[in-house]
Amino acid sequence: MQNLTQDGQNLVNSLSSRYNLSFDAVLHMLIAVNNGSGSMAQFNCPELGGGGQWMRGGMTMVGDMFNYGLKSTVDNLCNELANGLANMQVFMPLPKGSRSSNQWWPGDLGQPFSSGAQNSTRYAIFPKRLAVEVNGNVTVYDTLDNNIGGISQQQGGNSSLTFSSQYGTILVNTLPVVSGTGSAPIMRAPAPQNNFIEPPAPAPYKSTPAMQTTQNFSNTTSVDDVIQLIEKLAKLRDMGAISDNEYNSKKTDLLNRI
Repeated sequence: MQNLTQDGQNLVNSLSSRYNLSFDAVLHMLIAVNNGSGSMAQFNCPELGGGGQWMRGGMTMVGDMFNYGLKSTVDNLCNELANGLANMQVFMPLPKGSRSSNQWWPGDLGQPFSSGAQNSTRYAIFPKRLAVEVNGNVTVYDTLDNNIGGISQQQGGNSSLTFSSQYGTILVNTLPVVSGTGSAPIMRAPAPQNNFIEPPAPAPYKSTPAMQTTQNFSNTTSVDDVIQLIEKLAKLRDMGAISDNEYNSKKTDLLNRI
């Protein structure tokens, strides 16, 4: 973490006194706002209700969702921190040759088309690559054929990071590691499978005429079988596989065969 300048220390001390918060709590929020480029912050501060999120000019979320006084405190504090970051040198400059705080990923990746931060974790998304920094350690992953739409974090480091793609929600540490100290891939996320209910096992013979199949069904189907089929039809309707009209029509047809 970069050290504070004298202006930065004065800013944190002043806000700590005015908002009746500890120095560490205000510093935590300052880092969160800085990680969000002054426009957003994702934080986990016990003095401010635990985990939460702030968007400049937008929504403020805190752990106690109905505590509007706490929301107002977080919003005002983050706005003042963002103004301080914009108008003064809050952090000491990085030593020459060190990595820029605004570009923490390997330079050969170029510019990301999306980046963000959550708590002590930062991420940047590139074509075919995902860079993640946890507590100063950077890991680059191969995103394979995933089209990453967003990243979220539950609790902890890489092991809790997930991203959404065309295959659903996937753990970051299931991706192959290109460089860094991240976890090796646990397993490749499987392609999505058909959600339709498996049909019952086929009969030992194959009926070709449709009318014959219907006749055999009506003669041999028990009440329990009909109920099970109706339940399966309901599941297909709930999944959107069939319409309400199709469900009602098939249900009526089954009930007429009891």
